[in-house]
Amino acid sequence: MAGSEITFVWSGSDRTGRSAQGEINAPSVTIAKAQLRRQGIKAKRVRKKPQPLFSFGQAIKPADIAVFTRQLATMSKAGVPMVQGIDIVMEGTDKAPMKDLIRQIRNDVSGGAPVALSMSKHDKYFDDLYCSLISAGENSGTLEVMLDRIAIYKEKTEALKAKIKKALTYPIATMVVAVVVTGILLINVVPQFAVTFESFGSDLPAFTQLVVAISESVQEWWLLILGGMGGSIFLFNRLMRTSQAFSDRIDAFLLKAPLFGEIVKDSVIARYSRTLSTTFAAGVPLVEALDATAAASGNAVYARAIKRMRDDVTSGLSLFQATRASGLFPMFLLQMTTIGEESGTLDEMLGKVADQFEQQVDNAVDSISTLIEPLIMSILGVLIGGLMIAMYLPIFMLGTVM
Repeated sequence: MAGSEITFVWSGSDRTGRSAQGEINAPSVTIAKAQLRRQGIKAKRVRKKPQPLFSFGQAIKPADIAVFTRQLATMSKAGVPMVQGIDIVMEGTDKAPMKDLIRQIRNDVSGGAPVALSMSKHDKYFDDLYCSLISAGENSGTLEVMLDRIAIYKEKTEALKAKIKKALTYPIATMVVAVVVTGILLINVVPQFAVTFESFGSDLPAFTQLVVAISESVQEWWLLILGGMGGSIFLFNRLMRTSQAFSDRIDAFLLKAPLFGEIVKDSVIARYSRTLSTTFAAGVPLVEALDATAAASGNAVYARAIKRMRDDVTSGLSLFQATRASGLFPMFLLQMTTIGEESGTLDEMLGKVADQFEQQVDNAVDSISTLIEPLIMSILGVLIGGLMIAMYLPIFMLGTVM
């Protein structure tokens, strides 16, 4: 099993007697040496690859896989042999974990393994859809075409993710800053004013009394408050990973969330259209393509609907009928689906749908960013301005009395 394999680093000499070194995956050091011998390599040293002490910022991300795929597609289209192309891509990669991953794939491919099989050993980075498309390309002799399609698919998917992240990052970051600034004011600034107010010898305005009371509570319970916030975030992340029912409810909520619900829905529809277009164009049968699309949908509500659509298609319904029965897809997609089925251009029509919804997401993100910026600034103004007014209100009142 690929999951039980260990990465070993080796050094020795190749068939020509030249010094060589690299990495290989195997269940044990004995099997690793045997694999190297079959590749014509005389290994002098084989040992388990040590784990780096610090790897912050070095994790392999989906964007890295997209870049790797595009570079490999470019090499393949230029007629460069696969092993040589992988070598060139590996040499141009700066991120150490990504370089290691490419090296492992290169070693397997140079040893005679199919590209799809070599990649499937690293299913954390190359999912079933990716490997199935590579396998289809290898079997049909159109690997360079398939790599280009996968590269386009990955690039579009990552661009869509970036747009969603852009829509969420600014308001979240701003609210975090607002909470931090408010906390600092309540813990450090308000108590200094409170000491001054005690010398006034008169009752404070109700608003100021409220702020001072909140400040005293925060000073007393700030560790508990921070612990509660941290614990809530930890619990949320854990439930998202371990509880299918919880993550399903979150997915359903996101589709109806104020402001962002339409963006989430449009992004899921764009991903559905792009995935189905790519797999169908690759010659994958529709039922299998729907399976892959459900897994790549990114939303539990739509994943279940697409699986029902797959069952309906298996029962004899057209894709248009199955899609309409789900009740989750817009009329534009339904119309393009029926046109594609009738004209035999389903992949092309779904590609146009994906383009349309990706553009809608882009426009919506820009619109929300324009709308939400003044809203957030207003909230910040109310929070910080309110605290300042509460602190200076007794001074103003004292000046008026005098």
